[in-house]
Amino acid sequence: MRALLPGFLALTIVAVAEDARSQHIHVSKYAGEEQRQIKGLSEDDIQELRRGGGWGLAKAAELNGAPGPAHLLELSDQIPLNPSQISAVEQLYKAMQTAAIEEGNELIRLEMELDSAFADGTITEEMLRQLVDGISQSRGRLRYIHLSTHLSTPKLLTEDQIARYNQLRGYASDPCENVPAGHDAKMWLKHNGCEQ
Repeated sequence: MRALLPGFLALTIVAVAEDARSQHIHVSKYAGEEQRQIKGLSEDDIQELRRGGGWGLAKAAELNGAPGPAHLLELSDQIPLNPSQISAVEQLYKAMQTAAIEEGNELIRLEMELDSAFADGTITEEMLRQLVDGISQSRGRLRYIHLSTHLSTPKLLTEDQIARYNQLRGYASDPCENVPAGHDAKMWLKHNGCEQ
């Protein structure tokens, strides 16, 4: 009997470990999000949409040298912008923000409608198609609002001002000359191909 005890204990430990592991394998990365007001949008998303924020929709412009008005205004002293440029950028920003808030609220409404239809079990294939199409169109309009504003801002600036903006935003810096704080300099230089 004593000879069987170690083997039995080993099998029991393995079985308990397997059971514990199988219970945790299926936990969704979305766990906890079921408590959200609108399941498809976080509270941060909703706040960003309600204030007319960029929500990352203008990266194609921003990261390719077409500045956004909000950041231009934040950096106006360092670029520097003259008073007529500041006025023109402020007008662009206000128009963009007004349109973005309106469209952001529409997107929130559509996401809420989709969420509610699933929650109360009234969703149908036709309703699903209409809501998904509406959400896609709203996101497209919202992205257009932000990107088209980025398209307009370079016309107000000189090439030197755009270069300065990109430098201040960290897009035009030479990684071999500017090691970010908190990074190991030797590893940074190696990973960025700076070492010969």
